[in-house]
Amino acid sequence: MDKFNIAIDGPAGAGKSTIARLVAGALGFIYVDTGAMYRAVTWKVQQEGLLPEQETEVATLANRMQIELIPGDEGQQVIVDGVDVTKAIRSSDVTTHVSQIASYGAVRHLLVARQQQMTVSKGVVMDGRDIGTHVMPDAEIKVFLTASVKERAERRFKELENSGTNTLTLSELEQDIARRDQFDEAREISPLRRAHDAVLMDSTSMTIEEVVDEILGLCKDKVGGGK
Repeated sequence: MDKFNIAIDGPAGAGKSTIARLVAGALGFIYVDTGAMYRAVTWKVQQEGLLPEQETEVATLANRMQIELIPGDEGQQVIVDGVDVTKAIRSSDVTTHVSQIASYGAVRHLLVARQQQMTVSKGVVMDGRDIGTHVMPDAEIKVFLTASVKERAERRFKELENSGTNTLTLSELEQDIARRDQFDEAREISPLRRAHDAVLMDSTSMTIEEVVDEILGLCKDKVGGGK
Protein backbone atom coordinates (compact mmCIF):
# COMPACT_ATOMS: atom_id res chain seq x y z
CA MET A 1 0.00 0.00 0.00
CA ASP A 2 1.32 3.44 -0.93
CA LYS A 3 2.12 5.72 1.97
CA PHE A 4 0.03 8.78 2.71
CA ASN A 5 0.11 11.81 4.99
CA ILE A 6 -2.00 12.46 8.08
CA ALA A 7 -2.64 15.95 9.48
CA ILE A 8 -3.79 16.32 13.08
CA ASP A 9 -4.72 19.83 14.18
CA GLY A 10 -6.31 21.20 17.32
CA PRO A 11 -5.95 23.55 20.28
CA ALA A 12 -3.39 23.41 23.09
CA GLY A 13 -3.60 20.37 25.35
CA ALA A 14 -5.89 18.33 23.09
CA GLY A 15 -3.47 15.40 23.10
CA LYS A 16 -2.33 15.84 19.50
CA SER A 17 1.31 14.90 20.07
CA THR A 18 0.56 11.70 21.98
CA ILE A 19 -2.11 10.63 19.50
CA ALA A 20 -0.01 11.48 16.44
CA ARG A 21 2.99 9.55 17.79
CA LEU A 22 0.91 6.46 18.50
CA VAL A 23 -0.82 6.59 15.11
CA ALA A 24 2.55 6.94 13.37
CA GLY A 25 3.89 3.98 15.33
CA ALA A 26 0.92 1.81 14.43
CA LEU A 27 1.32 2.59 10.73
CA GLY A 28 5.09 2.58 10.59
CA PHE A 29 5.07 6.25 9.57
CA ILE A 30 7.27 9.17 10.64
CA TYR A 31 5.91 11.43 13.39
CA VAL A 32 6.59 15.16 13.23
CA ASP A 33 5.61 17.43 16.14
CA THR A 34 5.57 20.89 14.56
CA GLY A 35 4.73 22.52 17.89
CA ALA A 36 8.13 21.40 19.15
CA MET A 37 9.75 23.52 16.44
CA TYR A 38 7.99 26.69 17.62
CA ARG A 39 8.81 25.77 21.21
CA ALA A 40 12.45 25.34 20.19
CA VAL A 41 12.53 28.86 18.77
CA THR A 42 10.84 30.21 21.92
CA TRP A 43 13.40 28.43 24.11
CA LYS A 44 16.27 29.85 22.04
CA VAL A 45 14.79 33.34 22.26
CA GLN A 46 14.80 33.06 26.04
CA GLN A 47 18.34 31.66 26.10
CA GLU A 48 19.57 34.60 24.01
CA GLY A 49 17.91 37.10 26.34
CA LEU A 50 15.55 38.46 23.70
CA LEU A 51 12.05 39.64 24.48
CA PRO A 52 9.14 37.90 22.71
CA GLU A 53 8.08 41.34 21.41
CA GLN A 54 11.34 41.77 19.44
CA GLU A 55 9.86 40.32 16.25
CA THR A 56 12.70 41.22 13.87
CA GLU A 57 15.38 39.86 16.18
CA VAL A 58 13.33 36.71 16.84
CA ALA A 59 12.97 36.07 13.10
CA THR A 60 16.70 36.56 12.55
CA LEU A 61 17.49 34.15 15.36
CA ALA A 62 15.07 31.52 14.01
CA ASN A 63 16.65 31.76 10.57
CA ARG A 64 20.12 30.87 11.85
CA MET A 65 18.97 28.10 14.21
CA GLN A 66 19.46 24.44 13.42
CA ILE A 67 16.51 22.36 14.63
CA GLU A 68 16.66 18.57 14.41
CA LEU A 69 13.69 16.30 15.11
CA ILE A 70 14.83 12.75 15.82
CA PRO A 71 12.23 9.95 16.07
CA GLY A 72 12.52 7.66 19.09
CA ASP A 73 10.62 5.01 21.02
CA GLU A 74 9.76 7.48 23.78
CA GLY A 75 8.74 10.25 21.44
CA GLN A 76 10.51 12.87 19.38
CA GLN A 77 13.92 14.15 20.45
CA VAL A 78 14.48 17.85 19.77
CA ILE A 79 18.00 19.14 19.17
CA VAL A 80 18.75 22.87 18.84
CA ASP A 81 22.23 23.80 17.62
CA GLY A 82 23.56 20.52 18.98
CA VAL A 83 21.81 20.78 22.38
CA ASP A 84 19.09 18.33 23.46
CA VAL A 85 16.15 20.54 24.49
CA THR A 86 13.43 17.87 24.46
CA LYS A 87 12.48 18.48 28.09
CA ALA A 88 13.45 22.14 28.32
CA ILE A 89 10.97 23.24 25.63
CA ARG A 90 8.08 21.85 27.72
CA SER A 91 8.63 24.29 30.57
CA SER A 92 5.82 26.57 31.70
CA ASP A 93 7.83 29.63 30.66
CA VAL A 94 8.14 28.38 27.09
CA THR A 95 4.47 27.40 27.04
CA THR A 96 3.44 30.90 28.12
CA HIS A 97 5.20 32.62 25.20
CA VAL A 98 5.14 30.09 22.33
CA SER A 99 1.85 31.33 20.84
CA GLN A 100 3.27 34.83 20.43
CA ILE A 101 6.45 33.56 18.79
CA ALA A 102 4.38 31.32 16.50
CA SER A 103 2.25 34.27 15.39
CA TYR A 104 5.15 35.98 13.58
CA GLY A 105 4.88 35.61 9.81
CA ALA A 106 8.62 35.31 9.20
CA VAL A 107 8.97 32.55 11.78
CA ARG A 108 5.99 30.62 10.42
CA HIS A 109 7.17 31.00 6.82
CA LEU A 110 10.57 29.59 7.74
CA LEU A 111 9.31 26.64 9.79
CA VAL A 112 6.45 25.77 7.43
CA ALA A 113 8.95 25.49 4.58
CA ARG A 114 11.01 23.06 6.65
CA GLN A 115 7.90 21.10 7.61
CA GLN A 116 6.73 20.79 4.02
CA GLN A 117 10.11 19.38 3.02
CA MET A 118 9.50 16.57 5.52
CA THR A 119 6.21 15.56 3.86
CA VAL A 120 7.38 15.13 0.27
CA SER A 121 8.10 11.40 0.57
CA LYS A 122 4.73 10.74 2.28
CA GLY A 123 4.27 8.44 5.26
CA VAL A 124 4.18 11.36 7.73
CA VAL A 125 1.88 12.01 10.68
CA MET A 126 2.18 15.69 11.54
CA ASP A 127 0.40 17.60 14.29
CA GLY A 128 0.04 21.30 14.97
CA ARG A 129 -2.33 24.23 14.51
CA ASP A 130 -2.33 24.74 10.74
CA ILE A 131 -1.27 21.41 9.26
CA GLY A 132 -4.46 20.55 7.38
CA THR A 133 -5.13 24.13 6.32
CA HIS A 134 -1.65 25.33 5.41
CA VAL A 135 1.28 22.93 5.84
CA MET A 136 -0.31 19.81 4.31
CA PRO A 137 -3.54 20.95 2.61
CA ASP A 138 -3.39 17.84 0.40
CA ALA A 139 -3.05 15.36 3.29
CA GLU A 140 -5.11 12.26 2.65
CA ILE A 141 -6.36 12.15 6.24
CA LYS A 142 -7.19 15.25 8.27
CA VAL A 143 -8.34 15.29 11.88
CA PHE A 144 -9.25 18.24 14.09
CA LEU A 145 -8.78 16.99 17.64
CA THR A 146 -10.24 18.97 20.52
CA ALA A 147 -11.56 18.67 24.09
CA SER A 148 -13.09 20.99 26.66
CA VAL A 149 -10.82 23.64 28.20
CA LYS A 150 -11.27 22.05 31.63
CA GLU A 151 -10.29 18.60 30.38
CA ARG A 152 -7.27 19.93 28.51
CA ALA A 153 -6.10 21.84 31.59
CA GLU A 154 -6.40 18.73 33.76
CA ARG A 155 -4.41 16.68 31.25
CA ARG A 156 -1.67 19.28 31.00
CA PHE A 157 -1.55 19.63 34.80
CA LYS A 158 -0.98 15.88 35.23
CA GLU A 159 1.61 15.88 32.45
CA LEU A 160 3.60 18.71 34.01
CA GLU A 161 3.29 17.24 37.51
CA ASN A 162 4.65 13.90 36.28
CA SER A 163 7.58 15.61 34.56
CA GLY A 164 8.33 17.77 37.59
CA THR A 165 8.20 20.98 35.55
CA ASN A 166 4.86 22.41 36.71
CA THR A 167 4.82 25.87 38.27
CA LEU A 168 1.13 26.66 37.73
CA THR A 169 -2.08 25.77 39.55
CA LEU A 170 -4.87 23.95 37.72
CA SER A 171 -6.88 27.18 37.60
CA GLU A 172 -3.94 29.09 36.13
CA LEU A 173 -3.43 26.38 33.51
CA GLU A 174 -7.10 26.55 32.54
CA GLN A 175 -6.85 30.33 32.11
CA ASP A 176 -3.61 29.96 30.14
CA ILE A 177 -5.12 27.40 27.76
CA ALA A 178 -8.19 29.58 27.17
CA ARG A 179 -5.87 32.52 26.46
CA ARG A 180 -3.80 30.49 24.01
CA ASP A 181 -6.97 29.33 22.23
CA GLN A 182 -8.03 32.93 21.72
CA PHE A 183 -4.56 33.98 20.59
CA ASP A 184 -4.20 31.07 18.13
CA GLU A 185 -7.65 31.56 16.66
CA ALA A 186 -7.27 35.34 16.27
CA ARG A 187 -3.79 35.57 14.74
CA GLU A 188 -3.54 36.88 11.19
CA ILE A 189 -1.06 34.29 9.90
CA SER A 190 -2.43 30.72 9.65
CA PRO A 191 -4.95 30.92 12.51
CA LEU A 192 -6.14 27.81 14.31
CA ARG A 193 -9.19 26.52 12.48
CA ARG A 194 -10.65 23.26 11.29
CA ALA A 195 -10.00 22.44 7.64
CA HIS A 196 -13.23 22.03 5.67
CA ASP A 197 -12.43 18.37 5.00
CA ALA A 198 -11.10 17.50 8.48
CA VAL A 199 -12.91 15.05 10.73
CA LEU A 200 -13.83 16.64 14.06
CA MET A 201 -12.99 14.51 17.11
CA ASP A 202 -13.91 15.64 20.62
CA SER A 203 -11.74 13.61 22.98
CA THR A 204 -13.17 15.03 26.22
CA SER A 205 -14.68 11.69 27.22
CA MET A 206 -12.45 9.43 25.10
CA THR A 207 -9.38 7.45 26.08
CA ILE A 208 -6.14 7.76 24.15
CA GLU A 209 -6.68 4.27 22.77
CA GLU A 210 -10.16 5.14 21.53
CA VAL A 211 -8.93 8.21 19.67
CA VAL A 212 -6.06 6.26 18.09
CA ASP A 213 -8.40 3.47 17.02
CA GLU A 214 -10.81 5.95 15.47
CA ILE A 215 -8.05 7.60 13.42
CA LEU A 216 -6.70 4.23 12.31
CA GLY A 217 -10.25 3.35 11.30
CA LEU A 218 -10.36 6.47 9.13
CA CYS A 219 -7.11 5.39 7.48
CA LYS A 220 -8.46 1.92 6.79
CA ASP A 221 -11.73 3.24 5.40
CA LYS A 222 -10.26 5.97 3.23
CA VAL A 223 -6.92 4.72 2.01
CA GLY A 224 -6.69 1.09 3.01
CA GLY A 225 -4.53 1.41 6.10
CA GLY A 226 -0.76 2.21 5.76
CA LYS A 227 1.86 -0.38 5.30
